[in-house]
Amino acid sequence: MPPLALTIGAPAGIGPDIALAVWSRRRELSLPPFYLIADTAFVARRARKLGITVPIRAVAPEGAAEVFPKALPVVEIDIAIETEPGHPDASSAPAAIAAIRRAVADVLAGAAGALVTNPVAKNVLYRSGFAEPGHTEFLARLAAESTGVAAHPVMMLWSPELAVVPVTIHLPLAEVPGKLDRELIVTTGRIVARDLHERFGIVRPRLAIAGLNPHAGEDGALGPEDLAVVKPAVDRLRAEGIEARGPIPADSMFHAAARATYDAALAMYHDQALIPIKTLAFDHAVNVTLGLPFVRTSPDHGTAFDIAGTGRADPSSLIAAIRLAARLSAHATARAIAS
Repeated sequence: MPPLALTIGAPAGIGPDIALAVWSRRRELSLPPFYLIADTAFVARRARKLGITVPIRAVAPEGAAEVFPKALPVVEIDIAIETEPGHPDASSAPAAIAAIRRAVADVLAGAAGALVTNPVAKNVLYRSGFAEPGHTEFLARLAAESTGVAAHPVMMLWSPELAVVPVTIHLPLAEVPGKLDRELIVTTGRIVARDLHERFGIVRPRLAIAGLNPHAGEDGALGPEDLAVVKPAVDRLRAEGIEARGPIPADSMFHAAARATYDAALAMYHDQALIPIKTLAFDHAVNVTLGLPFVRTSPDHGTAFDIAGTGRADPSSLIAAIRLAARLSAHATARAIAS
């Protein structure tokens, strides 16, 4: 399997720190080969600031696996990164964007087996003129530009304890009922079911779909959306042969016995999905983007500018993201060979 492509993320954040920390523990953790997409000189400076000895070698993607046991392979972005930890500067956004572009090109060309992205700071990207709402939408645009096929990305937060998908994501709560419709729920459910089958190897995925309102609307007494929007969407998914249940009261979906009855939970809004998984798996949950023509995972945390360069960043979520990317990529490869 080709190595994984790991982006630098926000250079002023903890992405470089945890990339260095993870490579330093590669043998202990039996990690698959990966290469970091960054500026070699910058990565070396960050290692010195952290006080860790990491040999760093500039490589082409095809040489990364051979170098990985002996040195951290870095694929150059040809942008000099000057930023200091915690202080994004003019080089920060161009470097983060260039790394993402290179990673997508590599994985679509088959030079990388999957894409693992370190966190970016959207406000820093926006100040540079970045036009997309976020990281995931940018990946979808790059994929569409390269393949000519529009992608509908779906965000899944995955851990061994729980997998959740917010149907609406970064919206003010007051806007959620107006944006939530049957088609969005059905499209999201289809993509989740398909990728759970094709990438996670689940023969018949089971979806639990939350209601929007308390008690899933209490048969219309606590709001019309669950009867008018969520239930018809669930019925349509079931008519298509997808094992879906709902609307289910969200307050009874996430205890251990309930979690054993489904493979992924679809929530109607951001916090309905993220509160339970961050409670259960704060340090090791992984952000997985479904609906793209390649595997993409990411740590489920932000840039943590306040602790960048201090050595206090916890690499657990990045370790989990690398492991899951390798697992999904290997399954997709095996499935392609079998077919």
